[in-house]
Amino acid sequence: MAMGGEAHRYNRSMPTRRPTVSLDSHVPLYTQIKDVLRTGILDGRYPPMSRMPSESELQTMFDVSRITIRQALGDLQKEGLIFKVHGKGSFVSQPKAFQNVTSLQGFAEAMAESGHEIVNRVVQLRFVPAPADVAARLDVEEGSSVAEIHRVRLLNRSPVSYEVTFLPEAIGRRLKRADLATRDIFLMLENDCAVPLGHADLAIDAIAAASEIAAALDVKKGAPLLRIERLTHDAAGKPIDFEYLYFRGDTFQYRLRIDRERVIRSRHKQSKNN
Repeated sequence: MAMGGEAHRYNRSMPTRRPTVSLDSHVPLYTQIKDVLRTGILDGRYPPMSRMPSESELQTMFDVSRITIRQALGDLQKEGLIFKVHGKGSFVSQPKAFQNVTSLQGFAEAMAESGHEIVNRVVQLRFVPAPADVAARLDVEEGSSVAEIHRVRLLNRSPVSYEVTFLPEAIGRRLKRADLATRDIFLMLENDCAVPLGHADLAIDAIAAASEIAAALDVKKGAPLLRIERLTHDAAGKPIDFEYLYFRGDTFQYRLRIDRERVIRSRHKQSKNN
């Protein structure tokens, strides 16, 4: 995590009350210590960007060896809960922003509900002949004119995603006059273009950042990115908006809830039919 230049400002130590671990437990000591520290991080007693106690301080707190403490800290670092700054110690990571995908929302719309500030940097808006894959998704003729919009989404003034949006030409012409720097395209479609949205199909994978996107997101070329391919339909089921969304994996998560009940109901129905 690229916080080395600022971490020295966050030198407030965590609480040092003496926790207990059990020598008789079947759970390894380092795992017990990791769980105690993780609980403190997740419940807010150890604030984001605060400095962890040093290894020697943790040795005293838990009355264990340094290697045990290092194992516990190493696991917390692997989980992304802490990061290390050379010569300064370990610090609590800033929690990732996240968006639930159980409902159809624009990025700014979802982030605003969590109190985040979203600003968009418009890279370009142009009209291009529809490539074969875009034409197929939007159900238009290959080579017909479509709008292509590139935007960098800034979360709390830091780049978090690069968004490439394709729209039918008529809608793109209307959005050309809209405020793409501050508004979600979903809201513009509904409010400016009177297009009621219905549902979206998503595909999620991981890719290596290409040069242009890496520069826009302030990451190294080849850095891992979360890629969302999203095709949004209007209320009548017509495809209206096709996007590639590239997210920095170190700053953002997509979350969803999966229901088991529907699978069980389907099995019961099949059993009755058989």
